[in-house]
Amino acid sequence: QVQLVESGGGLVQTGGSLRLSCAASGRTFSSYAMNWFRQAPGKEREFVAGIKWSGGVTYYADSVKGRFTISRDNAKNTVYLQMNSLKPEDTAVYYCNADVYLGNPAKTGYWGQGTQVTVSS
Repeated sequence: QVQLVESGGGLVQTGGSLRLSCAASGRTFSSYAMNWFRQAPGKEREFVAGIKWSGGVTYYADSVKGRFTISRDNAKNTVYLQMNSLKPEDTAVYYCNADVYLGNPAKTGYWGQGTQVTVSS
């Protein structure tokens, strides 16, 4: 059974930092991409950042380029999202996703339960 478990969310002030983690288990993910999405109240779920498990190719949404960094630890089967210079508009529930496609525009694959990130102004 595939499980993606996010952690690391919380409340932070504008300009602060948080690091989200996604621990993956239940299958081999070497051919997968790991993506982070977010969903703010009343808005659609949107792509944030992704990384190919094999090779480490990364891809970012324009809104987070230069502020967020995605990385992976193969030994721990864990993907991280380091978020710096946070803004109130980054407030959302952040979801971890595993799919064969980097970026995953169809929003398919496996999903975690989400972790809340709130940035206060």
